[in-house]
Amino acid sequence: MLSIETLEFITGLVPVALLVYVAYKIIKGALGHNDFYDLPEPEEPEAVFIYKEGMAIVKDERGYYGFQDLSGKVVIPCQWKEVDNFYEGLAVVMDDNDKCGFIDKTGKVVIPCKWENAGSFSEGLADVSDDNEKWGFIDKTGKVVIPCQWEMVGAFSEGLSEIMDDNEKWGFIDKTGEVVIPCQWGSTDDFSEGLACVMDDNLKYGYIDKTGKVVIPCKWEVALSFSEGFSEVMDGNKKMGYIDKTGKVVIPCRWKIAVGFCDGLANVQDDNEKWGYIDKTGKVVIPCQWKKTKCFSEGLAPVMDDNEKWGFIDETGKMVIPCQWKMAWTFSEGLARVQDDNGKWLTIDKTGNIVGS
Repeated sequence: MLSIETLEFITGLVPVALLVYVAYKIIKGALGHNDFYDLPEPEEPEAVFIYKEGMAIVKDERGYYGFQDLSGKVVIPCQWKEVDNFYEGLAVVMDDNDKCGFIDKTGKVVIPCKWENAGSFSEGLADVSDDNEKWGFIDKTGKVVIPCQWEMVGAFSEGLSEIMDDNEKWGFIDKTGEVVIPCQWGSTDDFSEGLACVMDDNLKYGYIDKTGKVVIPCKWEVALSFSEGFSEVMDGNKKMGYIDKTGKVVIPCRWKIAVGFCDGLANVQDDNEKWGYIDKTGKVVIPCQWKKTKCFSEGLAPVMDDNEKWGFIDETGKMVIPCQWKMAWTFSEGLARVQDDNGKWLTIDKTGNIVGS
């Protein structure tokens, strides 16, 4: 899913569909996983990203990265130029030679740093690019199971991965590397809930099933992945709403920006550029009063007030952690990352107490 900040930028531009595609592919290719899109570059050693599999990224004064555990203890030293979070027990790292490999949670290099680029593991496979800048897939032993032959690829989702051929057209392969949906689309997204978003030659978006059949016609200016049975779409008036998996508009296109459902709620921006939350009937359950918001996670959502301070609300809209932080990100594994007025990054629990310091 695109970040709110990216959507705010592209919704005012034309052609919207093409810019969504370009922005999405750049971010996706660079970062690999949806929950990374909103994360800023950390500014000091205490800075942490969201927790994944009990670990969070840290950065030292030299600009090198390592990992800390849930107690805040650095358990993998800061020695890598770039890293991604742990997925399926392994994390991508980049060494001083700008080559990528993988480490386990002890910090041991289990797949040597020899790849030009690499994405995180998903469904047992990770995407990698070779010296010719072609992409393929390896397994957790480092064995190449799908040769590096594609211009771009995506992570495996629901057994399929996006691939782009030499003609810059997108399709899908299975885990044997067989092309199961031909490369014919201007852009594609991962399969989610059995459907994948595609863009046709007219820069319109629709959805295909796993046979490649178009099940929702390409008529939308913007369309994103399904989440909890709904997908956000943009009509010709640059207003956003939601469709179900039959393509029926279930929440009318009336919002300036609409974001995917999480925990039964979706954050939306009105014409006054204020953010709130709706339920799956389209009812506004938390009024549009916030300068910025992020999605609910583990029952709480970060919100920014008019003083540009961040705090957290619950699903009733009740403020449970006051707006006092310069920056705040969603909860993961019971912890959230926040930044104080001095630019220092801290970790808090769901009561707002600082932990690990």
